[in-house]
Amino acid sequence: WENYMPLLRMAMYSKGIQLYCAPTADSRDTWLSTMQHVALEGRCFVLSACQFVRRKDFPDDFDSSFGNDPETVLSRGGSCIINPLGEILAGPNYEESCILTANLDLDDVVRGKFDFDVSGHYARPDVFRLNVNESPAPSVVTSCSPFAPLQANTEDHSLGEDSPPPHAS
Repeated sequence: WENYMPLLRMAMYSKGIQLYCAPTADSRDTWLSTMQHVALEGRCFVLSACQFVRRKDFPDDFDSSFGNDPETVLSRGGSCIINPLGEILAGPNYEESCILTANLDLDDVVRGKFDFDVSGHYARPDVFRLNVNESPAPSVVTSCSPFAPLQANTEDHSLGEDSPPPHAS
């Protein structure tokens, strides 16, 4: 769901991305307009992939809440390719599995940013600032004591200064 997070998108735009890849399982009608918005906002190409799946693509013992007819569509796809001005270059396809292609002129990104550059000349750093923490963070912090502080040292992923070395008992 990160594609719906404006601060994450801003961090990506500030890196100068030209191709914004948006894999998704969201095949709602609103997805296409979201991808057009992202392309227009970031003045980048958007490549969005969403799988097209029928009931017959699953094992026979899979009990689908959408029905068990082999032709029942469980995910209708909707992959698309959008240019930096929000225009649809390919897709969306809601009929079958397919491979979308389009010829991309990366200079369209540069031309688009002459008009509006969300992280460049129109970023408004006098008003807005986004701080992004890109340092690695442990997903799990363990403690030898129920009272040990839950602080991780991001360099060696150990606990704070008070924790015993790993070999101590």
